[in-house]
Amino acid sequence: MKLTVLGCSGSIPGPGAAASGYLVEAAGFRLVVDFGNGVFARYQQLHGPFTMDALLLSHLHPDHCIDVTALYVARRYHPEPPGDRLPLYAPAEAPSRFAAAYAPNELERDTLDLSDVFEFHALGEKTVHIGPFEVVSAPVAHPCEAYGFRISHGGVTLAYTGDSGPCPGLDTIVRGADVLLSEASWTHAEDRVPDLHLSGRQAGELAARAGAGRLLVTHVPPWTDREAVFAEAQAAYGGPAVLVREGDTFTIGESHGD
Repeated sequence: MKLTVLGCSGSIPGPGAAASGYLVEAAGFRLVVDFGNGVFARYQQLHGPFTMDALLLSHLHPDHCIDVTALYVARRYHPEPPGDRLPLYAPAEAPSRFAAAYAPNELERDTLDLSDVFEFHALGEKTVHIGPFEVVSAPVAHPCEAYGFRISHGGVTLAYTGDSGPCPGLDTIVRGADVLLSEASWTHAEDRVPDLHLSGRQAGELAARAGAGRLLVTHVPPWTDREAVFAEAQAAYGGPAVLVREGDTFTIGESHGD
């Protein structure tokens, strides 16, 4: 599997940096995981706008999903639109939430149906098959319906926390993963808001506890000291780790990325 970081700025897009979005590829299939502010623009720098095969959204905070409304415009109004609907796996409220985000007024919000463009699939605590990938989704600790993912293909596994505080669901999806792509939104402190995000130390502890083969630290907000967060993660984990940047690529199953 190949992982490309389309965007990794935490909570909001940063100066010249997209919010959360990741491209996972295998066997000629392109799965985009999260689609936050600026991710569609970044994707189009690499590939045509209609070349993704499926979307997988961890939760419905804008920094992880809002570019779905731009993708709707492209697929609906482009002079040469794609002929099929795009599979979109997301929390159950996704159809109504995206209609509300796109609609110009309340009347259209209540009548708009984006299913002419997207084939919606509601996530849950379950395993689904998306193209060549087996995807295990587990509920995680965040102030809305949110999931972490365990994405496997060809005997290798990428675990992705989405946004979450420490919780049993994270340990379930990370256990024994070849690579852990983990959010770490702040340095560690006892007064941090619970059930919201991981600190650098908690991300490192998760990777160590689960026996992950490699740790990729992501989702650091623009107002946070990235290097301080990463230093915490490294100290707690002790294995190979990377503080990811937009545009980075990694081959899952190899000891080092591209």
